[in-house]
Amino acid sequence: MFTGIIEGTGKLLAKRNAGGGLAFDLEADFDLTNPVEGESIAVNGVCLTAYNIEGRRFTVDVSPESLSRTTLGALNVGGRVNMERALQLTDRLGGHIVSGHVDCVATVRDRQPKGDFTLFSFSFPKSLSRYVIEKGSITINGVSLTVNSCTVDSFEVSIIPHTLQVTTLGLLVRGTKVNIEVDIIGKYVEKMLLPRESGEKESAAGSGINPGFLAENGFF
Repeated sequence: MFTGIIEGTGKLLAKRNAGGGLAFDLEADFDLTNPVEGESIAVNGVCLTAYNIEGRRFTVDVSPESLSRTTLGALNVGGRVNMERALQLTDRLGGHIVSGHVDCVATVRDRQPKGDFTLFSFSFPKSLSRYVIEKGSITINGVSLTVNSCTVDSFEVSIIPHTLQVTTLGLLVRGTKVNIEVDIIGKYVEKMLLPRESGEKESAAGSGINPGFLAENGFF
């Protein structure tokens, strides 16, 4: 589990085929304090398992599933990536709850300066639009951000200078592909409100949590 608060960037040192997927050798630009072999590190928002950890260098395997759903397969040797180590229970939750399981790839539609800030707009699959809401949270290449506005196939975020400096978001230009993870809470709420399947479909009204239950308990 992660927060979307990037610890630093890193560089892809090597890339090779491995077991139907890929293996990456990476180097972080920050110290990996008390590293644990097999720990989770989010690379551009993708939760990966680090091994062969030596100083700031480590190796990860990228499965065919991850390659099909993310931009990792398009990374070139020497490319920069955002990195975040897994959340500890004593850490501040500065961003939002991020699983590191990417939902889709989005495309930069536009980038415009707005005073000291930079306004980005992205296009993304309509099938995920119900999970993206104005002033809600979204993760772009592992970075926790707030949605300014959204439509059925696009959304905008405003990024502060600090974030552009300490992450790879400053490198984004029109047409760049990015990894997107929508807010996981919305997906769980939707799942609980959908009819259950137990031999035959149960109506939403018969489930334990439904719109009536939420209204009765003050959530609507």
